[in-house]
Amino acid sequence: MQRKSDRRTTSMSEEPTTDTETDEATGADSPSRDEATDRDGSQRTAEKGSAIVAARAEQAPVETAEIRQLTEAAGYAVVDEFTQVRPRDPGTNLGDGKVAEIARCAAATEAVALVVDGELTPTQTTTLAARMPDETRVFDRYRLILAIFAEQAGHRRAQLQVELARLRYDLPRIKEAADEGLLNRRTERGTPYYDVRDRIDRLDRKLDELPTPAEQFRERRQQEGFDLVTLAGYTNAGKSTLLHRLADDLSVTNASPAHPDETGVAEIEDRLFKTLETTTRRATVEGRPVLVTDTVGFVQDLPHWLVQSFSETLSEAASADVVVLVADGTDPVDEFETKLDVSLSVLDEQDVTRDDVVVAVNKIDCESAAEVERRRRIAAERVDSVVTISASEGANLDRLVDAIITRLPSQRETFTLSNRDETMSLLSWLYDHVTVDSVEYAGEMVVIEVDGRPSVIAKARARAEAISSEGESDVR
Repeated sequence: MQRKSDRRTTSMSEEPTTDTETDEATGADSPSRDEATDRDGSQRTAEKGSAIVAARAEQAPVETAEIRQLTEAAGYAVVDEFTQVRPRDPGTNLGDGKVAEIARCAAATEAVALVVDGELTPTQTTTLAARMPDETRVFDRYRLILAIFAEQAGHRRAQLQVELARLRYDLPRIKEAADEGLLNRRTERGTPYYDVRDRIDRLDRKLDELPTPAEQFRERRQQEGFDLVTLAGYTNAGKSTLLHRLADDLSVTNASPAHPDETGVAEIEDRLFKTLETTTRRATVEGRPVLVTDTVGFVQDLPHWLVQSFSETLSEAASADVVVLVADGTDPVDEFETKLDVSLSVLDEQDVTRDDVVVAVNKIDCESAAEVERRRRIAAERVDSVVTISASEGANLDRLVDAIITRLPSQRETFTLSNRDETMSLLSWLYDHVTVDSVEYAGEMVVIEVDGRPSVIAKARARAEAISSEGESDVR
């Protein structure tokens, strides 16, 4: 089978002509729909064609469920999978025999992608690419995730972050696939390697000039007087379902994978990276207006640098009043503990204090009381506030709300004002921005007791003083 020595360096090295151009390595710029056949003979429709997944581990069993999900999320139909129990091969990761077997399958199935679970070194990527048929591109786990991010990034900053991460990841692989002497001879005229390096520098400068989502979000929150609650955790832990439970304008019963919300809010669907961009909704928590933000979910073995490279959604957690860390209570105990530790360490890096974190152990309707309690104790060893819930069934949501309320910044204030139109206008504003505990009418006066954010109380106090001053002027 004939090989082209330079055929794969271009897929990872061609610099986009515009900032928003899609990633050529994934075929995202011209998707096509192909029919692929699974091993059981059934037909599956894929946006980009068929793919083979491969996974290796030093001990059995070798899990492939998540890498298959990631591959499907990227738009491929998985037509075959290969697993291997052995130490890492330094040249190909999988070993020569397994690589030859995969190459034969790729040729027979006309697979356009080979996805290897885990991270490939530049040498392994280049070697595997040379062993595959011409039409088969090679992705490791992280390169595939970057391809998914590139397609789903919505706002300008996220698009630039994804492109920057992709180019940084590809740069050493481009260098590995290129001829070093050719690089030296063509420095002045430019090569894909130097073009990518220059592009990285330009993207760094552009990102420095753009405001971060967290800065914009903090400004908006201050202007509108909302408390901020951020939902964090691993993909499929139930964050989107919880958002539907809390938000004023959403409903769990009206949301389904088959009928996604027309408003573009977070859908309840068992699909990796379904919530890539943040989704923010207004909620009323015991009469108090809050903004609830559903952040992108982690996946297993996702390095922190990769999370930070595609989105700054986690930086919004640093500006939140409360972070609800949603944990999947159906995960095996060891996995539950590992995911919890990773999630908390990421929040630590964002300067989120443990006192501001509430762990919501979700899906308690799927486990026995003993297993739920076991996971609750694990979480309680790490944070002070732990609530066991079922977001899908609505169980213990009142306890979660109580835990959130106790952590929101609060200040009580009593306003005694004359009963006039301006006072009623202030009262209407207070109902929208704070918790109004009581309203008493005493003759010509109105006594209003409220509880809310200190910054909002300060605004209310200024308005009340203006009303009082106007009343005194009317008397004079």
